[in-house]
Amino acid sequence: MKKLRVLAIVLCSLFILGGCVEQRKEAQEMLSKYSQKDLHEMTTFAMDTLMQVTLYNENGEQLLIDAEQEIRKLERLFSVTMEDSEIAQLNEQAGLEEVSLSEDTLKVLMRGKEIGAFTNQAFNITVSPVVKAWGFTTDGEKHVPSQKTLESLLSLTNPEDLVIDRDASTAKLLKKGMAVDLGGVAKGYTSDAVTELLKKEGVTSGIISLGGNISAIGTKPDGKKWKVAVENPLDVNDYVGILEVEDCSVITSGGYQRFFEENGKRYHHIIDSNTGYPADKGLLSVTIISNDGAKADGLSTALFVMGFDEAVKIWRNSDDFEVIFVTEDGKVIATEGVAAIFAFEGRDNDFAYEIVER
Repeated sequence: MKKLRVLAIVLCSLFILGGCVEQRKEAQEMLSKYSQKDLHEMTTFAMDTLMQVTLYNENGEQLLIDAEQEIRKLERLFSVTMEDSEIAQLNEQAGLEEVSLSEDTLKVLMRGKEIGAFTNQAFNITVSPVVKAWGFTTDGEKHVPSQKTLESLLSLTNPEDLVIDRDASTAKLLKKGMAVDLGGVAKGYTSDAVTELLKKEGVTSGIISLGGNISAIGTKPDGKKWKVAVENPLDVNDYVGILEVEDCSVITSGGYQRFFEENGKRYHHIIDSNTGYPADKGLLSVTIISNDGAKADGLSTALFVMGFDEAVKIWRNSDDFEVIFVTEDGKVIATEGVAAIFAFEGRDNDFAYEIVER
């Protein structure tokens, strides 16, 4: 359940993922207006994705080192591919023994289960065996599994069979063959951790991009909000609108980047654990705007799986996140709480714009 890129246009620090040449020139011109004294930037590769941190602080060089160390620490805990990670050990012991876990791993597992319960398991951190069967988390060939295979694996995706003992600092997967994959919440949790670390050290202006998961700290140095563009799912070099944000996360999920075709049909990587098949509820992408990065990460997947009608019900019963939907029938739909900070830019691509009210 990896998250897809949010096309981030950060005019103060030249964070453009897939933007056009004109946008890059504009960003460079804006950047030149600011003093370089306290500007510090870092790019690294972790959690199987490119990560970037930009901040303004006189101690920025050391803070970037601290930020990267935090990212590496959490990667070593959460990775499913590092054999000595805590999650890898938990999966290896499925159906056998409980595993002792660190505070961070316990927290991220608990957040995953909480988001799952909140969304009627549209977000499911135990769907990993099914995702693997499609080939999305392995180096093997991607293919459509047989119905018999999917039915047998779906029995291994009950989140209730992940038992967490908070007091003992342990967790256990009750059935052999079960597996946890934190790809749908780990980067959001990590962005929260890095943001908290930097804020504690006095950073009041910065932006974090963990594989396109954007977390804004404060505003730009001139007091203006950060600009983050929401990618056009039909053209990764384009966008459907621009958000102006501060002190929040912006995270998008969609089926338009990781996919394969078989017998003329396209299959994407976001699996509905109710069916075992890629979610097919009429959405191209879901963007969540929230102060809670981990929740935004999980919700972007969950609401994509649920489809527009059920997703709106979840939103209407909440007050801590907003949403931008891009639908298969050519609509960009913003929830009313985010409409004031979202500039729709999709008319030239034949998108229609709507605002949904509570």
